[in-house]
Amino acid sequence: MGKTRQVKAGNVFIGGGHPVSVQSMTNTDTRNVEATLAQIRELADEGCDLVRISVYDRDCAAAVRRLCDESPVPLVADIHFDHELAILSVENGISKLRINPGNLKGEREVRKVAYAAKAHGIPIRVGVNSGSVPRDILARDGGVTAQGLVDSALGHVRMLEAAGFEDIVLSLKASGVPLTVEAYRLASKTFAYPLHVGVTEAGLPGQGTLKSAIGIGALLLDGIGDTIRVSLTGSPVNEPKAALDILRAVGLRGGVELVSCPTCGRTEVDIEGIARAVEQETRKMKGHLKVAVMGCVVNGPGEAREADIALCGGKDSCALYLKGKFVRKITGDPVPELIRMIRAETGETTSGDG
Repeated sequence: MGKTRQVKAGNVFIGGGHPVSVQSMTNTDTRNVEATLAQIRELADEGCDLVRISVYDRDCAAAVRRLCDESPVPLVADIHFDHELAILSVENGISKLRINPGNLKGEREVRKVAYAAKAHGIPIRVGVNSGSVPRDILARDGGVTAQGLVDSALGHVRMLEAAGFEDIVLSLKASGVPLTVEAYRLASKTFAYPLHVGVTEAGLPGQGTLKSAIGIGALLLDGIGDTIRVSLTGSPVNEPKAALDILRAVGLRGGVELVSCPTCGRTEVDIEGIARAVEQETRKMKGHLKVAVMGCVVNGPGEAREADIALCGGKDSCALYLKGKFVRKITGDPVPELIRMIRAETGETTSGDG
């Protein structure tokens, strides 16, 4: 797919061939500035590039000023029904808006929001989902379809374009993976605007993570998607980790890639325990490295040749490999030596949780 247009939210570029950014959304009461800031910082620490906050009344809009001043990442205001809240958020320093023009009161209000955003140089995400498709399109199609989602987005885009506004990001989300993927594939052929990709209301961590990985991953492998959110029920802190795992799995982010065998009756060491320790210690490391933790001599040596660092378990000792070459045997707990070697290769001397 070709490059999309570029927009800028704070210091984060979206589209135009820039790296795919990670988003999440707070679930605190936005009026509680301290609690919201604490969650924003936690999300940023977990890898979020942008964080969205819900602005649903004037107290929330007033809180935007301090939230933006003290946030470590650009913030996005989520606005519904009241265009004045969008304008107040813009005036208070928000870096990006998320609106559904269809639930504002006509083109006049959309124009006011567009003028404010343009004056302050911030982009607008047009958020369309399966629950917000206009009734006439639903009647035309007999329900929610990929074409209906795209046509809904097109109507909203035209309202903004008519106001002279083109710093637009689009999302077309459904809770089902096939419909989501179909809609985004069609959108990528229809629009040049950057796409915010995700499976909406995916569910709890576990099934929701799996649905998001399949949907988002499929699109990213197609070259579709400029910014992503994994939408999970519960603490949003689970979302950026899942998003980063997806980006690493499709080769779009660096970090430590862990390969570990599923274990079988031949396994004579605690592969799960070793793998979990490695994952915990390396999950925030930036340097790209492939680490294999294998349980026996059947697949171990082969993976050792493919990995940067490999550990192959045996009955009384483990074999350690570097760049496919045997280094030495380790008796006892192999984790400290394995982590030391990983840190040496990545140049990171502190824990991944540091």
